[in-house]
Amino acid sequence: MSSKIYVGNLPYSVTDSSLESNFAEFGDVSSAKVMMDRETGRSKGFGFVEMASAEVAQAAITALNGMSVDGRSIVVNLARPREATGGAGGYSPAGYGAAKRSDVGYGSGGYGGGRY
Repeated sequence: MSSKIYVGNLPYSVTDSSLESNFAEFGDVSSAKVMMDRETGRSKGFGFVEMASAEVAQAAITALNGMSVDGRSIVVNLARPREATGGAGGYSPAGYGAAKRSDVGYGSGGYGGGRY
């Protein structure tokens, strides 16, 4: 069992240190990170906490899931691994996805036309 925990629906006032202190009462916290928006520098409303062992992680999840923090009911559960995506905008290592379609593009239907 993993010891990495997802914490969601966080108020924007929560910081890395306050997140760490909330989980520290259940055991050793390896790391605590609130995800921040690159452009605004504001919290995205979720973060991750890594606990020293799976047992203390499960105890923290059980105790803190649904708890109210600054009027918001937080979501606490095991973090799932990030899913691999094909990339944004249809790009992939194989090239642009729409190029393989015969009904889209410059085909024989004129400028921007297709076979409909």
